[in-house]
Amino acid sequence: MSDIERLELLTRQMHLEPAEDCYTNPLPSKEKEAIAVHKALMPNGQSIRLLKTLLSSYCENNCAYCPFRSQRDIRRAAFTPDDFARLFTSLYRAGFVEGIFLSSSVFQGAVKTQDLLLDTAAILRRRYQYQGYLHLKIMPGAERDQIEQAMLLSDRLSVNLEAPHAKALGILAPQKDFLSDLIDPLRWIQEIRTEKSPHRAWNGSWPSSTTQFVVGAAGETDLDLLSTTETLHRHTKISRAYYSSFTPYEDTPLENLPPSPHQREFRLYQASYLLRDYGFSVEDLVYQESGNLPQDTDPKFAWAQQHLLHNPLEINTASRSRLLRIPGIGPARADTIVTLRRNNPIKSFNSLRRINAISPTSAPYILINGKYPAQQLRLF
Repeated sequence: MSDIERLELLTRQMHLEPAEDCYTNPLPSKEKEAIAVHKALMPNGQSIRLLKTLLSSYCENNCAYCPFRSQRDIRRAAFTPDDFARLFTSLYRAGFVEGIFLSSSVFQGAVKTQDLLLDTAAILRRRYQYQGYLHLKIMPGAERDQIEQAMLLSDRLSVNLEAPHAKALGILAPQKDFLSDLIDPLRWIQEIRTEKSPHRAWNGSWPSSTTQFVVGAAGETDLDLLSTTETLHRHTKISRAYYSSFTPYEDTPLENLPPSPHQREFRLYQASYLLRDYGFSVEDLVYQESGNLPQDTDPKFAWAQQHLLHNPLEINTASRSRLLRIPGIGPARADTIVTLRRNNPIKSFNSLRRINAISPTSAPYILINGKYPAQQLRLF
């Protein structure tokens, strides 16, 4: 198998489900192969073409949900650090990709696999002088020294919890220990950020960190997932939690479970942004008796219907944190409103609409100088 064929196989295995931000593009060569490239949004808000792939799909773990589990009969491939770094560098210099997310299945132990990922990153940074975006996966069970080395080479690290607690992880991945293999690495990342200077890091700053959960395979509730997300934001300062709807794969122990609805994943993302950016807590959110979010309602609207519909907020006096509770008002709009009212009270809904400082969806939940803005909405 050629390097191009291996890369095609590994990128396609990484993208088992089509994603909205993923497209297939022919390689800049005479060969017919094509690889999956992500249109990824970076931490700085810019969008880049991201190669998201595996160093190896050989795996010794036997996770119940995973298509790469050791007992599953699939075609597999692997790169050496040298070969992968050389191939990626040629694609990068040709302008085919602008950044990389590099992960791997676990083979010859987590420590050995992490060393191979670190070797690949080091070759890219030092031998090929790669200055672009590098997101590196931390293997479950990696050592603290390895994590510090990864932090010196990367722009972002990810430690995938897969489950919100040890009981659920025991269903998905019984070979992994929730605390020592997964929580400890996230805690170490934050300790290193806090205790050590990033002057030796490749760009002079410590990388951000993320995690990912499998949704709907282990009986976990949305409350479970969001409670763990909130704890991670507070104590390990993750930048983001990702939620991946469970998809059953043939020849896995969970192949007969139904797939998790993508709407559930969507509502989890909405709720997690409320926790991260809007000052909400897990206790603020509205849940069904099952412990899951309502699927037919945006979590922010669900809260507003209970708390603001009969007790609207005065737009001229509400604090920024309270403004963020109003549907249709995000951080940028809240800042605009606070700035506008410093010198003169806001007098009309239309004046805010003209400068895109508010949305019509906000109207039922606010007062302007003690009055509902209903009459002002007739122009719209």
